Amino acid sequence: MSKKKKKEKVIYYDDGSTIADMSAVNSKGVKQEKKAPVPKPEETKFQTFWRAMKMMFLPMCVVLLILSLLYVGLMFLSGNW
Repeated sequence: MSKKKKKEKVIYYDDGSTIADMSAVNSKGVKQEKKAPVPKPEETKFQTFWRAMKMMFLPMCVVLLILSLLYVGLMFLSGNW
């Protein structure tokens, strides 16, 4: 019978940055100290929702206009006008 080897337990430390975050590395490749993050203002879910809706409203209207024009154009070309 063979003995089973115990796997080495790997401990990962999360510093909160993404993989692509290279802002803390200088030109020589040495990681610099991070500055303290600026706290974000408190925002409710309602405020976040309306802020996102304001950003998406104009693009949504443009898409709906394009779809409407395509529909009218296809109806005109098919003769079911």
